[in-house]
Amino acid sequence: MVTRRNPRTGVEDRWFKTETHRDPVSGAVQHERVKSKQHGKGKRWRARYVDPNGVERARAFGTKIAAQKFLDGDVTTKVVTGTWVDPDRSGVLFSVVAEKWFTTKKLRKPKTVAGYRSLLDTLVLPRWGSIPLRDIEFEDVQEWVVTLLESGSYRFAGRGLSPSRVIQTYQVLDQVLRFAIKSKRLAVNPAEEVDLPTASPAEKRYLTHTQVLRLAMAAGRFRPMVLTLAYTGMRFGEAVSLRAAAVDLDTRRMTVSRSATHVAGAGIVETDTKNHTTRSVPIPDFLGKELRPVLDGLAPDARVFPGRKGDCLSLGEFRWAFDQAAASVGITGVVPHGLRHTAASLAISAGANIKVVQRMLGHKTATLTLDLYGHLFPDDLDNVAAAMNAGALIAADELRTEMEDAEAGNTETDGLPAVS
Repeated sequence: MVTRRNPRTGVEDRWFKTETHRDPVSGAVQHERVKSKQHGKGKRWRARYVDPNGVERARAFGTKIAAQKFLDGDVTTKVVTGTWVDPDRSGVLFSVVAEKWFTTKKLRKPKTVAGYRSLLDTLVLPRWGSIPLRDIEFEDVQEWVVTLLESGSYRFAGRGLSPSRVIQTYQVLDQVLRFAIKSKRLAVNPAEEVDLPTASPAEKRYLTHTQVLRLAMAAGRFRPMVLTLAYTGMRFGEAVSLRAAAVDLDTRRMTVSRSATHVAGAGIVETDTKNHTTRSVPIPDFLGKELRPVLDGLAPDARVFPGRKGDCLSLGEFRWAFDQAAASVGITGVVPHGLRHTAASLAISAGANIKVVQRMLGHKTATLTLDLYGHLFPDDLDNVAAAMNAGALIAADELRTEMEDAEAGNTETDGLPAVS
């Protein structure tokens, strides 16, 4: 059986030790301070403490003051507040924890997972992979963010990244460090409160009804799809996943439940919608007439908008025809996703309220819809002022009548506001 010595706490001198002697004549106990075998080797002072797991730990310092400060501040405070972290666990390399974090994301959408992998391999791990968690400092993270914005990464040296790309990269680092905190490997997040660049929102292009019709007519076989995107607000991935059974021309509704997207290394992958929900979108009468010949003869599970080989339509194939059609009718600055913005604009101009637009677009909250399209809603300030003015005039008239009746009946009218 291994004998375990009692753990000791406090600061001890490694270079000197106290030896005890008993005087052979008087029997008195004498203490003598002598050099130890470690004298002059390494740091002189050693701070000892017992961690919350009952394990004795030690750390050497050059001065006694530094050792005592370590015990009183770093150790005692962290143990009492519950923020103490095992030094062995915090000494693990960032890359090890990053890979553990990545395995927890496998339930996310394939495109999201592929995005995480790309950011890790090209931007995050080249800088932080070989560094122990405990050695990552706030100022180093802040400097790294600035470097990404100004000079790019190791792989893209000399080419600064866009603000949005810098933010995405930082978020991956931040998530890994948060995972390390939950795993009891770090007490605090060294990436917290880092200053990030501001990503300017992309300018949205909204088409008019006339522009949409011209674009659709120039799109050839993709005419029904252009009209569907512009008048239902479906995402491109949702449209190419649409099956014939999901389109009900009698009730004028489409059921949106699936979405397809291209994933690096895996090709086109079909999953549920972005917010994992199924929604129903309205079909205008004229669009129903456009879709009827498209749906005739289709099997219930057949794609409404297939690629030229009958498979899932790729963005590249559609974009080639879309760009040519836009150029031919003189429409610039619009991409297929812009038809979704157009759908929102046309619905709002038609008088749809924010909840209707939210449901049609499949946004998670009305707040998100307002953030994106709130500026398109009519400015009702003048209408509100006019309505409030009308209410005040009605109230003043009622009050005037009440006062006149009161005076006719010799009723006390003191305290009533004067009405001109």
